[in-house]
Amino acid sequence: MSRFTQACLFASLIAAGAAHAQEPAVATDPHQWLEDVTGDKQLAWVRAQNAKTDAALATTPGFKQMEAGIREVLDSDAKIPGVQKIGRWYYNFWKDKNHERGIWRRTTLEEYRKPNPAWETIIDLDALNKAEGENWVWHGADCLRPAYERCLVALSRGGADADVTREFDVSKKAWVENGFFRPEAKGGLGWIDQDNVYVYTDFGAGTMTESGYPRVVKRWKRGTPLASAQVVYEGKADDMYIAAGHDDTPGYQRDFVTRTLAFYNDELYLLGKGGELVKVDVPNSAQKSVQRQWLGLELREPWTVGGKTYKAGSFIVADFDGFIAGKREFDVLFEPSERTSLASATITRNHVVLNVLDDVKNRVSVLTHGEDGWTSQPLRIGADEIGTTSVGAVDADESDLLWVTTTGYLTPTTLLLADASAPATPPQALKAMPAFFDASRDVVEQHFATSKDGTQVPYFLVRPKDLELDGTNPTLLYGYGGFEISMTPGYSGGLGRAWLDKGGVYVVANIRGGGEYGPRWHQAALKANRHKAYEDFAAVAQDLVKRRITSPAHLGVQGGSNGGLLTGNMLTQYPELFGAVVVQVPLLDMKRYNKLLAGASWMAEYGNPDTADWEFIKTFSPYHLFDAGKQYPPVIFLTSTRDDRVHPGHARKMAAKMIEAGKDVTYYENIEGGHGGAANNAQAAHMSALAYSFLWERLSGGAAPAAAKDSRK
Repeated sequence: MSRFTQACLFASLIAAGAAHAQEPAVATDPHQWLEDVTGDKQLAWVRAQNAKTDAALATTPGFKQMEAGIREVLDSDAKIPGVQKIGRWYYNFWKDKNHERGIWRRTTLEEYRKPNPAWETIIDLDALNKAEGENWVWHGADCLRPAYERCLVALSRGGADADVTREFDVSKKAWVENGFFRPEAKGGLGWIDQDNVYVYTDFGAGTMTESGYPRVVKRWKRGTPLASAQVVYEGKADDMYIAAGHDDTPGYQRDFVTRTLAFYNDELYLLGKGGELVKVDVPNSAQKSVQRQWLGLELREPWTVGGKTYKAGSFIVADFDGFIAGKREFDVLFEPSERTSLASATITRNHVVLNVLDDVKNRVSVLTHGEDGWTSQPLRIGADEIGTTSVGAVDADESDLLWVTTTGYLTPTTLLLADASAPATPPQALKAMPAFFDASRDVVEQHFATSKDGTQVPYFLVRPKDLELDGTNPTLLYGYGGFEISMTPGYSGGLGRAWLDKGGVYVVANIRGGGEYGPRWHQAALKANRHKAYEDFAAVAQDLVKRRITSPAHLGVQGGSNGGLLTGNMLTQYPELFGAVVVQVPLLDMKRYNKLLAGASWMAEYGNPDTADWEFIKTFSPYHLFDAGKQYPPVIFLTSTRDDRVHPGHARKMAAKMIEAGKDVTYYENIEGGHGGAANNAQAAHMSALAYSFLWERLSGGAAPAAAKDSRK
């Protein structure tokens, strides 16, 4: 790796899960038998529900037209091929109608600039699956500097978070015989040098945390059995994740160990050549990055050090070697206001690029360090006011070039190449996604709703320009509200074709629990304050009704994972506000969530139901809030058998409980797909079409999707 940062680790943790043996069913929960993920009886129940759902939703011409339209977007050759610079090559992983599982390919920057670059295929995953009789899904590659010919390739069966790592020779386009191989498990493998790697994985009994992640990291030498690898660090059973990595930046080679106790609670250690560990003595809650000479900290709590106090939400930097030597001199590169937060900080060869959210709208600036300290200039981009701008270094070790991506609900994604050393120079447009639907008839607005405690909650509204404010418009409200993840605008051809083209209104709520206003926005809805996220979401729904944009009978809600917990609570706590509910790969049984898969790793977010925390957790556990005597809006549960992050038992049990009570319940479980719900474009299109068809049928008064589209011609 060219730098070491907790950001990448947190991303992998949010996107990873773990397996636990199931506990025996208890009499108090007659549906607990459905937690056996692959049992014959359980899968028979799943297939029976799937058959009912497909018969009800997927057999009409309107559905098939919608599904085909979404599939066409997903399979389009006109999508922007995102690339990663590895050595002199620019690599891309690509899926389309001819490459269902995808190909890993590469080109040059000169070629990439062309409208139709020439690509060299390195790994064809479909061909590999055919040859090996497998169903591999791509999980990424780590290539060794300086030749970048040997790569550690991660592959997942069916899209699960557990994966294998295999060594691949790019120059020969072949797997390395007797090369490094990590058996299927949660964890990873990372280069130290040609003959040594760090490995953190399931080594056997006692080597995984209670969350199901690696507890031990080892140094493994080529040609020796994995069992002989030397322990570098061993965490505790109740830790969350242990890992190590090598920073191969020329002139700044370093090794680090990370001990993650919980989300946004971790320790970083500098690993000496003799195996000694030196803790980087900064707050556990801070997000830490070390790149070249800089130690960067994104603070989530106020921190007093060196006689100064730095505000929560600030981004501060110091000389790393000086800090390790005992100096405590930091420069403040960003300090939040009530309306701003740091979206990202990118370090190039000579600059720091800050991407700031100002009322959920991006502002990008370039900071340069000189003899007189830091100076700042805005980066000229020219993006839409309401949209999302993302920034990343092309090659932080070699240049100041930046990938800049702009996107919006109605504006197709564009990829630009900018130069941080010339921020006033307009960036060069490299690629642009085509328009997959007619956006000229719509408009994007930002509004604010007032939550129960008076907090102003922003939300984005996408609506037809000629919308009649009569309360009858089919409206889809989407949200997440957790783990400090921000919901910002983005282009979706599938959403455009399946919803906006039909005259539907689309709304995204920026509720507490997310990161739109930094750590304070996230922390405001943790544990006992979780209800505030749900009150925020309900306030947005009520504001839409107040504005006469829609009414409960025409208002639907959708969310997945933590967002599935959100929509599960909308279903059970605010049933009167909605006409239809979509619950995807959800958490729902909050009494047992910490015993299922990766659930124990989320207790910092929700609390521990095996303690007194249950008194507040039960107030947002949809599985326990359900009352067979109450009326609920129609609901569809969508999940995946191969989801080894959020257990499919949550959705299964809730659906079974509601079906038994005679409620309007639709259920579909994709047999593959992992936490994303789908392992290929065909599955993704089918799952999306099920959700949109269900919503349109319930919210538009039963009009068929194809007929509804005619009204927009």
